[in-house]
Amino acid sequence: MTSIAHPNYDRLIDAARKSGRVTVAVAHPCDRSALEGVLDATRLGLIAPILVGPAARIRQVADEADLDIGGLSIEDTPHSHASAARAVELVHEGRAAVLMKGSLHTDELMGAVVATATGLRTARRLSHCFVMDVPGRPDPLIITDAAVNIVPTLTDKVDIVQNAIDLAHVLRFDPVLVAILAAVETVSAKMPSTIDAAALCKMADRGQITGAILDGPLAMDNAIDPHAAAIKHLVSPVAGRANVLVAPDLEAGNMLAKSLSFMAGAAAAGIVLGARVPIVLTSRADTVAARLASCAVAVLVAHDRLRTVAVVA
Repeated sequence: MTSIAHPNYDRLIDAARKSGRVTVAVAHPCDRSALEGVLDATRLGLIAPILVGPAARIRQVADEADLDIGGLSIEDTPHSHASAARAVELVHEGRAAVLMKGSLHTDELMGAVVATATGLRTARRLSHCFVMDVPGRPDPLIITDAAVNIVPTLTDKVDIVQNAIDLAHVLRFDPVLVAILAAVETVSAKMPSTIDAAALCKMADRGQITGAILDGPLAMDNAIDPHAAAIKHLVSPVAGRANVLVAPDLEAGNMLAKSLSFMAGAAAAGIVLGARVPIVLTSRADTVAARLASCAVAVLVAHDRLRTVAVVA
């Protein structure tokens, strides 16, 4: 099977390399897939990893897979829950600017992230963004939320949208055009997602959401296809041109992203925003390109936050 080129990811990775490595706490990288992803990103000059997990087990996996981790720092922990907690501690200690999931369950890592006394929560709700490189599209496409917020409320969606907008600015989207997706492009009392979409757009008009142009409800076709938007007579700077797609719930977002990946050859880099540092949620099903792009996006976000902190200080 011929591999599909992903030029948008190549540009992201190049930008991240030029920004410089950041230190990443990798929680429980105890299988071959997790270690290979870390080593690939390290060799490319994207990250300086700290492996957090049972040291003997990590070294055994590396030996069995013939992977050289001799130059990498290891924080020894007894099990996966301790690995997640220690990785979060490294962020608190200022030793890591990015958190990355290894081979533990996502719930274990996110449990440590959202812990009341010791976690990494901020005033902003956590949300997940896929940065998609879709064949035939000249620029990346952000899809949110497809992994964290199952049935988000309107209040949740405000943070989900703002997190995505902030990411779009880091990735140099210009302009940032946000489509609030639904099954139809008209407001219907029978479809709560359309009411949320209308409310979000009015909140943007009132300055409660900033940094982008919003429109919705929009169906998927008239959000991204100018011809479909024209047929529906939609007069909007977003319709047909959206580069950020906000799904009504996690199931819709997840199916949309995976449909693009498995049916259209897209690659999906994933990142969680809203915490004190960006969080990379890798999957064993991820391609090498997607893993590297996820690291690259996290590196760019981390550098942006470090610059913001420096300016405030």
